[in-house]
This record gives sequence, C-alpha cells and structure tokens, in this order.
Amino acid sequence: MLDAIGKSAKEQLRLQVLEGGSEDVWIEVIQKMDEVYTELIQSQTELEAKNASLEEAHAFIGSVLGAMTDILVACDADARIQQVNRALETISGRREHELLGMPVVEIFDAESKDAVSGFLHTIRAGGQVSECEVSLVGCGQQKALISVNCSPRRDHRGKLVGMVIVGRPVGELRRAYRELDVAHQKLTQTQQQLLVSEKMAALGRLVAGVAHELNNPISFVFGNMYALRRYGSAITQYLEACNSDMSRDELQVLRRELKIDKVLSDIAPLVEGTLEGAERVRDIVQDLRRFSSNQKETPESFNAVRLVQTAADWVVKAQRVKPEVRFKTPDTLEMTGLKGQLHQIIVNLVQNAADVLVDCQDPFIEISCAREGGEIVFRVADNGTGIPENRIDKIFEPFFTTKPIGTGTGLGLYVSYNMAMKQGGDLTVANRPEGGAEFTLRIPANDVAAD
Repeated sequence: MLDAIGKSAKEQLRLQVLEGGSEDVWIEVIQKMDEVYTELIQSQTELEAKNASLEEAHAFIGSVLGAMTDILVACDADARIQQVNRALETISGRREHELLGMPVVEIFDAESKDAVSGFLHTIRAGGQVSECEVSLVGCGQQKALISVNCSPRRDHRGKLVGMVIVGRPVGELRRAYRELDVAHQKLTQTQQQLLVSEKMAALGRLVAGVAHELNNPISFVFGNMYALRRYGSAITQYLEACNSDMSRDELQVLRRELKIDKVLSDIAPLVEGTLEGAERVRDIVQDLRRFSSNQKETPESFNAVRLVQTAADWVVKAQRVKPEVRFKTPDTLEMTGLKGQLHQIIVNLVQNAADVLVDCQDPFIEISCAREGGEIVFRVADNGTGIPENRIDKIFEPFFTTKPIGTGTGLGLYVSYNMAMKQGGDLTVANRPEGGAEFTLRIPANDVAAD
C-alpha cells in the first residue's frame, strides 16, 4: 500500500514540475518525498514488530493464566469482571464470555458477598486483602471454599483502574499443609535417629573408659564389703560368747583375739567409704543414662568442673594411645543447664581432639572452663596439626569428616553445635598460633537461658 501511495505522489509531482516548473525544484521535492517514504516504511516495520511482540506477550500471558491452578479474576473500578482464567472457569462451571461484565460478587455465595463487596473499599483506602476465606458458587450450586488475596490494579499513570483477586481452594492448601507436616515429621524423626545413632557410636567408643571409671568405686565397695563380712563374723562370735557361761576374763581374752575394739573403730569409716563408692557408681550410671537417653532434659544445677573431668576420663581411658590431659579449671564451678547434653558436647570435643592426636609426638589436650559474665566458657585445645583453612568453615556440617572411611560418622561436631545452639549458646573453632585447634563452647549460666 505504501508503495502505491509513493509512486502516485511521485508521478503527480513530476507532472506538475513538467508543466510549469524547474527541474531543480522537481529533484528537491522527489528527494524530500523519498525521505518521507523511507520513514513511513521504517514506521510500518516497527509497528509490525511491536504487533508481533504484543501478540507473543498476549499468548504468553494467556498460557500462564491457563496453566495457573489458582483462580484469578481481574475486575474494573466498579468491581465488574474483565478477565478470568481457566481455573475459575473449571470451578464455577461457566465460560469466560458468560462472566465478563458480571459483578464479581455474583460468583460468590450469599454469606461471602458482604466480604467480597468490601474488597474494593479496602483497595481504594490503600489496603490489601490477605488470606480471606470465602465460598465460590461452583457447578450445580456446589460451594468451593477458597482462600483469596486481593490487590489493586493500576494503569501506566498509577491511577486505580480495578482490582485482581487470586485464590486457592482451601482443600488444596490443607492437603499441601498436611504433606508439609508429614515431611517435617519425617525429617525431625530422621534427625532424632541420627542424634541417637551418634550417641550410640560415641558410647561404643567410650565403653572401655566407662568400665575403667566404674571399676575403681566397685572394687572399693567390694573390698569394704569383704572386710565388713569378716567384722560381722567376729562380732557375731563375740556376742554369742557373751550369752554363754564364759567368765569375764575369758571374754576379755576372746575380745582381744577377735580384735573387737579395732572392728568397732573401723566399721564407721568402712560404711562411709562403701556409701561413697556406691554413690560414685550411681553418679556414673546417671551420667550414662543422660548421655544415651533420648528423653527431653530439664535444667539442673551441677558442678561444671566435675562434669568436664568425668567426660575427659571417659574418653582418655578408652584410647589406645592416651594423650596427656591438662586441666585449667577452678576447684568448683556451679552452673544450671542441660547436664546430659553438655556432657555429650564435652565428650565429643575431647574425643575429636584424641582422634587428631593418634600419630602425634607428646600429645596433650588442654581443657579449661571459667565464668565470663553471664556465660560459662569451655575450651578444648590440642597440639595437633590444626584444621586446613579451606575446611574450617565446614567443620560443623553434617557428615563432614577428615577421618578415614569407617572411622568417623561426621556427626559428632554437628550434633555438638546444634546442642549448644539449642541451649542458647555457641560453639566455635579456631587454629592456635602455636599449633593445633581450639574449640570454644559458650553456655548461658542462668536458668532462663538454659531452659
């Protein structure tokens, strides 16, 4: 069409110039006409490209709307329907051409109309509607409960021209929530199983050390009980003699032979020592139960120094090559917290240090604890090779280990880190300037933070 217009215009100009004009004027006019014609061609090309882009954009938007599982309703400034997507057509049982121009409240049931009517007022007031549950009238007048959000729709000048309602059937949401809840429960259960597995693995490594720890008080109790049995026999023999016809002098001789006076003086210390040994066994068993139990703990008061010493003894006594353990602790340090979890963290840190020192010369582990402000700070250091800088930021990740395959689960430090965080504390690691690594555990010392 532009070609025909251009040729016609040129011909008319040529005739006019031939009739009464100069050839220069004719050339100038033709050149000007060529420029205008070129601009028209470019404009037409750009327009066709924009139309093609517009059609592609329209097709893309249409495919997106058609693929949406959520319902979508676009309304004008009078809350009349201008466009819907396929999901709404499916639920309502009506085609788009039937819904266009209809007041949007008409597609909702009577109980929901008041709420939907207020959407536009809320939008005009500058607000938005979020997670509002309304009932959509579906096929055969069946109702579909949906959760909707409503947002303003504006033109290129920012003027309010309507609103957009997006909703999802509540049944689908509830199903998604149920699936999410099931997945979360499975994940939580798996995490608990991992924690228990790591506890059992650590307990298996500590069996020898725990057995040695139990052996001392049990041997002490056995020895005292054998002595008490001998003393009991002597006292019984003497009492039977007292009830016989023996003279006073004979009883005195028997008393000296049976060493009754020594027996009487030894009984109280023997009983006290036996009780002390039994209490030590009881404490070790309780520590074992706390260490291996999967039950929820409650905060309790305890001596952090004794806990650290017990944890270190368990680990070191179970090692083939026993490193020297250097304690830098006060005589006693009372705190309140989750004793079982704290005991497991210290065991894991000491075990980690002991594993690192297997092939080291003159290995030692340095353990300290002190109160710093409102925190109890524990430090476990070794004189090993330290941690490579490219791995130090991964040290607390699950299943990350530098040990050979089959010798480590990669969960000990991960479990320890999470236990520290759950108590409101923190666990960090750094390489020591003089060599080796140092783990620093900070735990709140007060009841509220520990809980």
